[in-house]
Amino acid sequence: MAENATIKSSNQILPYLTKNMHYFFIPLVALAASLLTFFSGFGLGTLLTPIMALFFPIEIAIALTGIVHLLNNIFKFFLVKTHTNFTILLRFGLPSIVGAMVGAFLLSYLGEIKTPLYDYTIAAHHYEVTSLKLSIALLILFFTFWEMLPSTQNIVFPEKYLSLGGMISGFFGGLSGNQGALRSAFLTKLALSKETFIATGIAIACLVDITRLPVYFLKENKWAAVTDNVILLLITCLSAFLGAYFGNKLLKKATLQLVQKFVTFGLVAIALAMALGLI
Repeated sequence: MAENATIKSSNQILPYLTKNMHYFFIPLVALAASLLTFFSGFGLGTLLTPIMALFFPIEIAIALTGIVHLLNNIFKFFLVKTHTNFTILLRFGLPSIVGAMVGAFLLSYLGEIKTPLYDYTIAAHHYEVTSLKLSIALLILFFTFWEMLPSTQNIVFPEKYLSLGGMISGFFGGLSGNQGALRSAFLTKLALSKETFIATGIAIACLVDITRLPVYFLKENKWAAVTDNVILLLITCLSAFLGAYFGNKLLKKATLQLVQKFVTFGLVAIALAMALGLI
């Protein structure tokens, strides 16, 4: 398979997004996204998946982002592993594995549905929206507003729902890569130290990623997307590592509302474009 076989042709998206630009644009966004996770409230997967979707079919974009997400989390885990609470990891992480597997298989199923939910034509351009595109667009919108709306910031769930929370957050992690917001809502009630909260959350995210990725790559075309884009993935992972390193050094979880609003606007715009079949 030629490398550009998995890249969207330029007439599907903005004309200037050529096949060569993804070598520059995606790693740059990965670096910025990994940096922004320390002070914007958004996770790497939430920010990188929509950008990947500009260049790749959505199911491929989620799979490739998953690789970057896993390797970046492994990198971060070795920085903070001594603070991991293994009791919480088992109670929350094991159900997350089950949920992630279900979500990943659902993603594969939706990817097989090629008949569009709706389509339309504007100025001789035909647009189609599949079940998968609409589902991911809605999830991006949901988790974007979850991270930004003040009314959701104080949502926490009692400890007795910890295992259920693991399964739910794992499911959404397997389906779209978005898991951090729900995971935090279930872990916050445990009154963990900041270091333990972060380390345990990273360990849980690793379990989800390790579970969902093999399911994604059961299909040959997704594995080919990896082998065809090894250089891109390497550059993107290194960029994410740099972003995580400098973000941790410089920012320490500061919050910049202007950055949050800018990121929110971008995510909403991409989700709406996806729901309209523009990407």
